[in-house]
Amino acid sequence: MEQRRKIAILGVTGSIGQQALEVLNSNKDKFDVVLVSGHKNIALLKKCDEQFSPQHLVVTDYTAFKEIDTNWHAQLHFGEEKLCELLENLEIDILLTAMVGIAGLKPTLVAVQKGIDIALANKETLVVAGSLIMPLAKVSGSNIIPVDSEHSAIYQCLIGESNGSVEKLILTASGGPFRNYTKEQLNKVNREDALKHPNWTMGSKITIDSATLMNKGLEVIEASWLFDIMADKIEVIVHPQSVIHSMVQFNDGSIKAQMGVPDMKLPIHYALNYPNRNKTEFERFDFLKYPSLTFEKVRDDLFPCLKLAYKSLALGGVFPCILNTTNEVAVAKFLNNGIHFLDIAVMVATELEYYKNSSGTRLEDFISIDKEIRAKYNSITSSTSK
Repeated sequence: MEQRRKIAILGVTGSIGQQALEVLNSNKDKFDVVLVSGHKNIALLKKCDEQFSPQHLVVTDYTAFKEIDTNWHAQLHFGEEKLCELLENLEIDILLTAMVGIAGLKPTLVAVQKGIDIALANKETLVVAGSLIMPLAKVSGSNIIPVDSEHSAIYQCLIGESNGSVEKLILTASGGPFRNYTKEQLNKVNREDALKHPNWTMGSKITIDSATLMNKGLEVIEASWLFDIMADKIEVIVHPQSVIHSMVQFNDGSIKAQMGVPDMKLPIHYALNYPNRNKTEFERFDFLKYPSLTFEKVRDDLFPCLKLAYKSLALGGVFPCILNTTNEVAVAKFLNNGIHFLDIAVMVATELEYYKNSSGTRLEDFISIDKEIRAKYNSITSSTSK
């Protein structure tokens, strides 16, 4: 009989975390939920506790933690420090990192150092600290298995292929809700418009990133670290149907593509069960429903975030962190109706230029510049609201 795997899920109340629980619900004979974490959605944490009886549950919002009652199956804990301590001391086979933003960095580092396999849904971890994570994984033996549909596709396409046989990676992008807009139309975009993704159901932050194409830029940086490949060998192409999740072109000119219905449960299931392909009851792809698969060039003039991501990757050091942090701040401001949609890219470009003489490759450098940027915009927000 196959041994049950001990799993931890960081960000269990988010979109990926909730879909992961759906996957686990149909694989209850294969997994034991050891640890889960969430920010402040106590109702979803309670539901998870009742359904899966995790051993430990960490809440990262102090106000929410203080309001929790004591009638839980799991032992309750508070904060990032305790989360890292539990990851260090518990027996865990695989960690699904589904926290949004740079918040997932420290816990993932702890797990990688310990040699725990990582099902990686938090792309910011490699965007900010790929130079730290990937060498550590090689030393510890931690397998980094991507959950993003695009990186999962490439990961699957590369199985059985030699390292030197790849000519380029081709990341597909839906193009988001505004791919056919003019600049005049983009000037009128509001929050509600940007949150209407044509193909995928995701959290609000990643949905906005998809609309600006920053999501694809972050994926380029992540792919460079995951697959040890230079940026000039990573191409982005718009594929509105989101059926081909990504492709690999090899030195002989042949191309492998991974296809399927646009459902995040598929790459989650693949990552959690890797290297096995266990049977699912998920919807099957029907070619007759997609008589035409189309491809388009990215419109860099209207969606500059992708070029900014390539620029930050070329600069290296702290610059991907600057890109990521400023984007997080800008998206939050947009979602709060504080800036215009097009201002997101302007803010990112401004900060990349402002910090053009910066350097640093240590975790402390990344954390420091992240805090500095956030403090700067928090200060601006506070002063303008008085």
